[in-house]
This record gives sequence, C-alpha cells and structure tokens, in this order.
Amino acid sequence: MPEQNFIVMGANGGIGEALALRLAQPVVTMRQPDKASSALRAATADIRAVDVTKPDSLSAALADFTDGKPLSGFAYCIGSIDLIPLKAANEDHYLRSYEVNVLGAIRALRLLEKSLKQGKGSVVLFSSIAVQQGFANHTVISTAKGAIEGLTRALAAEWAGTVRVNAIAPSLTDTAIATPLTSSAPLREAIEKMHPIPRLGSADDSAALAAFLLGDTSGWITGQVLHVDGGRSTLRPKG
Repeated sequence: MPEQNFIVMGANGGIGEALALRLAQPVVTMRQPDKASSALRAATADIRAVDVTKPDSLSAALADFTDGKPLSGFAYCIGSIDLIPLKAANEDHYLRSYEVNVLGAIRALRLLEKSLKQGKGSVVLFSSIAVQQGFANHTVISTAKGAIEGLTRALAAEWAGTVRVNAIAPSLTDTAIATPLTSSAPLREAIEKMHPIPRLGSADDSAALAAFLLGDTSGWITGQVLHVDGGRSTLRPKG
C-alpha cells in the first residue's frame, strides 16, 4: 500500500486534534506548537507553527508539499465563532472572519494543489449549521462559512476525478472555542435541548466523519456538505 500523508491544520484542541489522533502520523499545524497536548505529541512528531493570516508563514510550513509530493488528505480545521449583531459588527469583523475561515483555506489549497492531485487526495473543510439554519447574531460567521460551502462545491467540480472535496457543518461542539457559550450551565442546557439528540457535539463526532471522508472508503463522495448536528438542521420532533 502506498504511503499515506495527511495534513491537519488547526490541531490546537477540538476537532483538529481529535482528527489528528485518528490518523497515522499526520503533519499537523498550530499557531502555538508549544501548547500541543501530550496526546498529540505522542500521535505525531511533525507539529509545525503556522499563522494562516500570514502567507509567508503558510508557505514556509508547507514548503515540502508544494512541489508534488503525494498528499492523501488535507483538513482545514481552523475557524472562529464570531457572534455579533449586525449593528455592532464592522467591516474588520467580516474581513478577519473571512481571512481566518476562508482565505487561509484557499491559500493552503493553492499551495497543496499539486501534491493533492499527485496523491489523488481528499480535502475536508468546515462550515457550520448556522449557514443552513439561520441564527440571530451570526451574520459575521455565517457569511464566512457560507463561503466555505460555496468553495467546497466549486472546487469539487474543478478537481473532479482527481481530488475529492467535502465539508462538515457541525452544530455547537463542546470545545475550548465554544467556552463562552458553554460555561454557563443554564445556557448550555438550553442549547442541548434544541437538538433532537439532546447534547452538544463532541470533537470526535466531527473528527470521525472527517477521518472517513479523508480515507479510501469514502471514494465516491465529493462536493457534499454533511451535517453533524444531532438532527438540529432538519428535525423538529417535539413540534
């Protein structure tokens, strides 16, 4: 079996770390590698520092994968939760969210195109349930994640037959980035009850699907936005 190489960007906890732990010795990137968990350090010796808002940092970190070295899979697990009402949001909020959630992914994909095509690889991006569902105070993040869904489908068409591209759209997941919403017990309980499966998502719920989409057993799946949301995007069981 040919050697498999995976890159997971955004492995500083949450879904990115959970995904990295499911893969075999992946290359992982973080803004602060010194804060990598002991579990992540045990899973891979290749932890690289990257700031996706700085093209030079990204180019340097991925230099050995920009010339066609076969790449089996790439997951962009970097994101933000920007909950701001329209009247309080300014252009910088939107531009920053777009750069972190979308432009960082585009920059990485442009650098990795040759390697992904050489390895007939798979790409996994991350959207949000908020794009389909529509939540108040989500215009900043929903705008960026909506762009991710458009990117997923367009790039899947552009790279069809060579590289598969899919996205995962989770509901609120119990990770460090969500702490402002989950640290309050009453608010956490209220959000849990909004889901037909009445709990928050775990990092591994989405990581398990991401690992599947990066692997060969999902070889006939591309251009899809798949929801990991406890049924919240489609079900209303209590009417």
